[in-house]
Amino acid sequence: MTAARLIGLALAGSLLWAQSASLVIRNARVWTGDPQNPWADSVAAAGELITIVGKVPAGIKLSPGGRIIDAGGRLVTPGFIDSHVHFIEAGARMSSVQLRSAKTREEFVARIRKFAAGKPEGTWITGGDWDHENWGGELPERQWIDAATPKHPVWITRLDGHMGLANSLALKLAKVSRESMAVAGGTIVRTAAGEPTGILKDNAMELVERARPELGPAEVSAAIEAASGEMLRNGVTTVHHMGAATDLDHFQSARVDGKLKVRVYVAFPFDSWKPIDKLTFTSYGDRWIRWGLLKAFLDGSLGSRTAAFDKPYSDNPDNSGFLVTSPQALFDRMYVLESQGLFSAVHAIGDRANRILLNVIEEFEKTRPNKDHRFRVEHAQHLHPADIARFAKLGVIASMQPYHVIDDGRWAEKAIGPERAKTAYAFRSLLDAGAILAFGSDWFVAPPSVMEGIYAAVTRRTLDGKHPGGWIPEQKIKVEEALRAYTYGGAYAAVEETAKGMIKPGMIADFAILGQDITKIEPEKIRDVNVVMTVVGGEVAFEQK
Repeated sequence: MTAARLIGLALAGSLLWAQSASLVIRNARVWTGDPQNPWADSVAAAGELITIVGKVPAGIKLSPGGRIIDAGGRLVTPGFIDSHVHFIEAGARMSSVQLRSAKTREEFVARIRKFAAGKPEGTWITGGDWDHENWGGELPERQWIDAATPKHPVWITRLDGHMGLANSLALKLAKVSRESMAVAGGTIVRTAAGEPTGILKDNAMELVERARPELGPAEVSAAIEAASGEMLRNGVTTVHHMGAATDLDHFQSARVDGKLKVRVYVAFPFDSWKPIDKLTFTSYGDRWIRWGLLKAFLDGSLGSRTAAFDKPYSDNPDNSGFLVTSPQALFDRMYVLESQGLFSAVHAIGDRANRILLNVIEEFEKTRPNKDHRFRVEHAQHLHPADIARFAKLGVIASMQPYHVIDDGRWAEKAIGPERAKTAYAFRSLLDAGAILAFGSDWFVAPPSVMEGIYAAVTRRTLDGKHPGGWIPEQKIKVEEALRAYTYGGAYAAVEETAKGMIKPGMIADFAILGQDITKIEPEKIRDVNVVMTVVGGEVAFEQK
């Protein structure tokens, strides 16, 4: 058979494939994310893949069980990609004590007391996501909660996950006392007399973490199911999960059991590279569960005053933060991982941490020139102006979480002053320099709402209402730029840009349908827009009732 004949048969098969569909969305305003064809009025899919974008034939044949959806002129986008979540932990925390909105010490303690009263003695009270900035910045201490929880070990973390509070019972079980040695890359906060206050930061948190029981299989399964539902309600069809090496087995089991409803790109910790070395990486997963990313921490967080800066904190002149991993150790691990075909993502928040990380990447590039490494900086929150252009120059992805802008913006200048704040969450400057942004939520640290994330990136209006024109307004970006960071940017960061992140024939049929067109309404109203439908693989996975 001639090559021309083969091509002709292939084209004929493609034409027949395109004339039948399992899903058709009509009467829509489709933002495709495709620069060559940015807008359309309809889209069709056959099975998991998109077949037609625009001009779907009126008489198109539906496959058995197929569905035609009239979008009523609503905005249709590619399924959102949340590029940074702690999926299992976030799902578990949906049923833990809720402290994020506690505004006073008294409310903080009362919520813990009430929650503990409903749990059997000996049950660990975890989660919490408290924010001491809500009551003026005073750190809580174990004495606050000991009387409320005499028979329940308590280990509740600040909402950024870089600082936790243990009660006296939890400290006893973890064998943390005044005799405990200092921890490199972490802090055991102590009184003037040397007694632990109950606050542990960064690497020191592991002292308590290893004492608390791990979630059982049933609890993990329930957490994955709960987290899946929450993501679908927000139009998210793919998540990049920052978790443990063992989580891959949990996701695979949940997929078999029907509990996992969204696609997952699993990032393992750098410290788990040795067991990963024993795995055979042939496909790096499938369309539902993929792996190949390793995550490390270089510094802490702004809220915990452990992010590494060039100069001391404005409100703590004896402290400029610290590194939790040495640059040489980071380089060495990256070298080993790259040789295995794996990708690196590194947490860096302070300007010093980001510069050091870029320096490490620059040196690493010299060892493997002309290769596509897809290096990711997770958070990239506070940058020295001279380092912004280096992201594009080095091809480094800025994996950022815009909700943090409107949260941290309430108090960040107290911590770092107005000058350093000018390049905090520098979305505009990074885009103008040619860098790729991949947006996410950092859920459980922040809410998983994509609409709140877009609202934050576009308006930068802080949660306290004190910056109606936006905190550092020159760093605002446009709605379509934020949409691209939540779609194509996430796909690119996972080396999946040929399969998802845009609405194009041949790509995966993941969509979100919004209640309002966020490209047309006032930016201040974006956070209140609902997702009315989420489609995963050509099937409706969530529908607002």
